[in-house]
Formats: sequence, C-alpha cells, structure tokens
Amino acid sequence: MWNRIPTSPQPMLASLQDRTPMARVLANYAWTWLPQCRRAVQAIDPLSIQAGASPIRLLANPGVQARVCADSELVSLAREADEALGRYLEDVPEPPAGCRPDRPVAYFCAEYGLHESFPQYCGGLGILAGDHLREASDMGLPLIGVGLFYRLGFFRQELEPDGRQQHVYERFDPLDHPLERVLDPRTGVPLTVSVRFPDREVAAAVWRVAVGRTPLLLLDTDLPQNRPGDRAITAQLYMLGRRMRFYQECVLGIGGLRALEALGIEPSVLHMNEGHSALLLIERLAQRIRRGERPSEAMEGVRTEAVLTIHTPVPAGNERFDAKLAAELLGPTLEEAGVDPRAILRLGRDAANDRRVFDMTAFALRLSKAANGVSLLHGKTADATWRPVTGKPVGAVTNGVHPPTWLGPEMRALYEEHGYPVGSPLRPTLRERTGKRPSWEGLSCSDAELWAAHAAQKRRLVEFANERLLRQHVKHGWSPEELEQVGGLLDPEAFLVGFARRFTPYKRPSLLWLDPRRLRRLLEREDVSVQILFAGKAHPADGEGQAMVAEIVRLSRERRWRGRIVFLEEYDMAVARHLVQGVDLWINNPIRPLEASGTSGMKAALNGVPNCSVLDGWWDEGFEGDNGWAVGDREAPARPRRRDRMHAEALYEALERAAAMFGERGPLGIPDAWIRIMRRAIATSAWAFSTRRMLEDYVGTMYR
Repeated sequence: MWNRIPTSPQPMLASLQDRTPMARVLANYAWTWLPQCRRAVQAIDPLSIQAGASPIRLLANPGVQARVCADSELVSLAREADEALGRYLEDVPEPPAGCRPDRPVAYFCAEYGLHESFPQYCGGLGILAGDHLREASDMGLPLIGVGLFYRLGFFRQELEPDGRQQHVYERFDPLDHPLERVLDPRTGVPLTVSVRFPDREVAAAVWRVAVGRTPLLLLDTDLPQNRPGDRAITAQLYMLGRRMRFYQECVLGIGGLRALEALGIEPSVLHMNEGHSALLLIERLAQRIRRGERPSEAMEGVRTEAVLTIHTPVPAGNERFDAKLAAELLGPTLEEAGVDPRAILRLGRDAANDRRVFDMTAFALRLSKAANGVSLLHGKTADATWRPVTGKPVGAVTNGVHPPTWLGPEMRALYEEHGYPVGSPLRPTLRERTGKRPSWEGLSCSDAELWAAHAAQKRRLVEFANERLLRQHVKHGWSPEELEQVGGLLDPEAFLVGFARRFTPYKRPSLLWLDPRRLRRLLEREDVSVQILFAGKAHPADGEGQAMVAEIVRLSRERRWRGRIVFLEEYDMAVARHLVQGVDLWINNPIRPLEASGTSGMKAALNGVPNCSVLDGWWDEGFEGDNGWAVGDREAPARPRRRDRMHAEALYEALERAAAMFGERGPLGIPDAWIRIMRRAIATSAWAFSTRRMLEDYVGTMYR
C-alpha cells in the first residue's frame, strides 16, 4: 500500500506515556480539519494555538502535559478526538475508478501549506498543494506527496513603525512537529538518498508527515555527513541565489524520485505541481535506462506518465536557469544514465529558442503527456504561451479549496444540516445547469439562520484581528491610550471588506488609492460604517511589493484613514482562515490575465462571502451576475494608466453599491438583499470550486 511507509516514531510523541490520545492526534495533520480533533488541540492552550504555536512543542512542556492528563474535560476531548481520527483512518473509501493503491500518484511540489505552526509554504501554490493532499485523503485517492523540509521555512513578516517589512526566519526543530524519519525497508536504518554533483554526492534524509491517509515525504540535506554548504541546500524556501536554487531543485526532483524507488513505490503518474520539480524527469529517464530501455524508448516512456500543472503566467513564477549551470550540475546524473546532455538542454529551450537558457516549464512540458492551467482562462492563456514553444497543448483544471479546512464552524454546521457531507467522499445533491458547473442549492435555512452563522464568524474575526493588532503595535512603543484604541479598532457591525494576498505589482493592492476623495466618500458613508482590512507579504526579492506594503501601512496610520484602513502583519493560514470566514466582502483587482486562479476568493465564497473582483482567474468563470460583483469588463485599455483608472472607477462603483445593499435592513433587522447574494455565492462555489470537484477532474483528465 502507498501509505505503509516504515518510520521511526517521533521521539517527543513517543516519550509520552503509552502515546496518550492527544499525542496520537497530534501525530497526524488530520487534526487541522477533523472537527473533534481541532477542538481538542485548541483546548491545549487556546491563545498559544491561535498565535501559531506548535501544539507538539506546547505538549513537550511538563506542566502542559500534566494538565492535559489531569484535566477531565481535556482528557475527554482527547479521547473523542483519538476515536474520531481512528475511525477516519480505518474507514478508507474505495479509490476512484482506474486508480490503484499499489500504483499511487506521486505529487511533487516545492511547498506545502499544512498549518500555520509549520510554515513550509510561501503562498497560494503551497496552500493549494496542502488542500490537494487533504482531499486525496478524504476521497481515498492513492497519492503520495514529495517535497523538501526547510529548517528555516519561509519568513515571518514583522513591520517597522514606518511600514517597512522585515524578514524573520525561525529555525524549525523536527521534534516540534509531526515528522518521523523514514526507514530503509531493506535494512531498518534511517533512509538517506544521494544526488551526485560534479565533485561530490549530497545526502538527504527522508521525513514522513501524515496528512490524514496521505503520506508526505520531505527531503532534508541538513546531515552531518554533508559539507556545511550542502547542509544548507534545503534550509530555506525559495533561495534567492540561482545556483543554490538549482541545487535545491535537483534534490527535490532527483532525490525525491530516488526516495520513492528506495521505498519500492512505483507511481502510476508523476504529477509536477509547477516546474520546480521538473528534474525528476531526468531521474525517471535514468531509472528506465537502468532497467534496460534505450534512451529514446525511455524518453517516450516518461512521456506516458508525467503531467504538469502550471500555476502562473507571470515570468518570475516560471523557473529559468543558465544552461551552463544546468549542464554542470546535472552532468554526473546524465553521464551515469548515458543520456546526452545536449538533448536535455534542447528540451529546456525557452520561447526564444535561446541556447543559453534552461527553462524548467518548457522542459517539463516537452516530457509530459498532459499539462493544465489552474482556471479555464489561465488554461487558454498558458496554451497560447506554450503551445507555439513546445508543440504541446495546455488544458485546464480549475483549482478548488478544501471545505473542511476553510469553512467556519457555524457555516459548516449549516452545510451538514442541509445535506452537504463536508469531508465525506459522498457527493451533495447537485443541480445540473446547461453551460455551467453544477450548483448546490440545498441550503434551505432561513435568512436569520444564515445571517446568525455569518455574524458569529465575523465576531470571531474581529476578536482575532483586534488582538493581533494590539500585539502588532505593542513593539512600536505606543502608549496605553493608543493601544486601547487599536485593541478595539474593528467593529463587528461595520461593513468589513477584505483584501489579502501576496503583495506584488500585478495584484494592484494600491488601486483603491487612485482617487483618494472617492475612497474617502466611500469610507465616510452615513448609512453604514465601512472598514477595509488588508493583509499580505511581499517576497524578499520584490522591492516594489515591499514598497506597496509600506505604503498601505503608512496610509492606515494617517489620521484621515485610521480606523477605516487596517493592515494585519504576518499573513499566514490563521489570518487567512479568519478573514475568508468573517469579512463581508472579498475584493481582488489583478491585471487580467495575470491572476492564474486566486483560491482565497473561493474560500470566501464557500463561507457565504461575496466576491468583488476583476474578471480574471477563477472569477472569470465563477461570476454569474447574482453571486457577487465584477470589476470592469473582460476587455480593458492597453495603456496601464487608462486601464487602472477604469478599473478603479469600476471598483469604487461596485463597493458603493455593495455598501448600500449591506446597509439596507428588512423587518427583522437583517440585510435581505445581501443575504440573497450570500446564498448564490454558496450555491455556485460549494461544489464547483471544491477540491473534490478538482480532484475528480484530475483523475478524469490527467491521472487515468
């Protein structure tokens, strides 16, 4: 079976007497989405868990251990959680037709978003990868994830008083997280795999993380037998140095496939989630040649089993390296396999057919049987970009989000009460629609019930955000009076608008400030109080993005905007969960067609939060006229200034209409017209933009 991987027990968890129920729960990341498990873990220390602390590290404290074992309520919660997890792991659904447990899908990705306490993710790619693993577990899809263990993870964002973003890297101890060393099944000793480079071999340990029923293997070069420089290859997500980045991607692709081979796992499909892992194709060629195939046969064989998902049309998101660097570092692997380096370099030529460039996306496309963009629009964009270069068509599998992870508890209760089995392999009852995806029309609760569920999640967001804002400003030396104001800044009765994502120029976070007078008129309405809540990080190499963060932080502290514009630092999974569950409206204003998908808007819609967005990414197919607002048309002026002015004007108009509708109250004191839009947001997203629908599409079009 694909998930029976020999491991040595995690020392901290194993040290707890008889592996207590809580320790067993914490050994599997299913606790992040199974309700009974989540309740039990949060009860360990609610404030610390909410702040992103590792629950395993908390449990290592003898005082916390004693309390967990002595508190009758906690003991009861832990026992219920342990039983729920046991039932989940034992009750394995039948795999989708055509998928075999002895031939799992091997899913390679450079980052995975499993929980905010384990930030091995940068942004949307990693969050999507985490959701992919979670849904594979729920539906019984035989799949095994492969990635890297970054001892420094991705940076934690801290803001200076002037808004400048500081990049704080914390070292992650595997003992603080549910990582177990994988054992070599032949010898029983901890498994290491090696990747050859011109003058040496680099060894990598293999760790296993349990994501429900889905195993995730993470490679780690921080081993004593490696040189100091080599130990750092997997230290940090998305190394800035190009040479170091190529070393890293050699370990991910070549080392990752060698780990599967050492474990006797023969994948049916090699799924590359972005081009970072494309070098696995070289190792697959080498494996086939070692088995006796000629190089030409091996290349054709690889093309029958590899698939590629492209996540961005933005050039910076597609990996390109110097061809000489690729030839140098891949030389020993290619020589050992008897593969001509010139043939490999030709496969990696870019759109300009530049001999000096090794383009990972082009290389992966030329050796794949199928490729997809992550929305219908992005599929068309990617096809127009890459088909002329590689001769390979690019289709589309629109992304989805994992409902058990992103639904708030009150909304989840409504879903399940009205026939949507959240987290179950069973389908809800769907309504088929001509020319559109099926919709879920089952939410027949009263308007008052739906509004009460949203209001509860909104109050939770306000409490969470106000507490974070207080901590955020304490370190800047604000006075007690100023801190008291900050601690109550967000109002649960206000019209809360959310904007949260990676800060980079094409996402245009500053579009709202194009006409300050128009914005001020929106924020100073008499009929309803309006507050806009921002969150987001800029990549350490993105100076423009960091300047945008600083600009919004500075503006939020000006007297005229204070209390109306709010910026939350350290955009992580916890902030994301609270925002998509609790704001009233979600906005997004990228430059079309540069937003490949945009799953945060899907998460908001899942929770009954309407979107107000440019018709790009998923919203281009998700907008139906009665489930949110479109910002502008599909066509826009080519000149950037005219385009931005047009979209800013459309955004102001949409926000003004939305605020007015939100403020209109019916006889019961609730916004009847607004709730109708909430219902349509749920109906058109709950299934259509779920990971269950997404994985069914992958199985039907890419895996089988």
